[in-house]
Amino acid sequence: MTVIPTLQTERLILRPPVMEDWPDYHALMISDRALYMGGPHSTKAAWGMFCHDVALWALMGHGALMMEDRATGQCLGQVGINHGPLFPEKELGWFVYPQAEGKGYAYEAAVALRDWAFAVRGLTTLVSYIAPPNVRSIRLAERLGAVPDATAARQEGDADDLVFRHPAP
Repeated sequence: MTVIPTLQTERLILRPPVMEDWPDYHALMISDRALYMGGPHSTKAAWGMFCHDVALWALMGHGALMMEDRATGQCLGQVGINHGPLFPEKELGWFVYPQAEGKGYAYEAAVALRDWAFAVRGLTTLVSYIAPPNVRSIRLAERLGAVPDATAARQEGDADDLVFRHPAP
């Protein structure tokens, strides 16, 4: 059984999801803010996604971690490595809740999880699937050093997504 890691950055604790995270996760996924993640989603779909994020750890050895503010304990969003039948490649993904936007939390969390994936899991590449109108995520992928990969496979039903490839250090 894979042990889900807890990672720390200067401002964040990246920790496994817990049931107390569900209400904020659910609120985001059923809102228009989930538009670039295939949403808004139904409660049933959001629950399946939440469970998927946890199950990936047992099935694939990676998954989602919640971003918790080290100073306040407030959950700010999520960073994760997605894979399985819905993802052609291992995907580094992120989202932040509205109160955490624009403060660099997603970047800080993505760097920590990406570095963990390369150093501990031995991955050699990751991709990020991003909807073309999602300019903030495109800028973040570029800030992380990812470059567009026009030849990469897309997720089923998301043929228009851009694929950004994160090279190993």
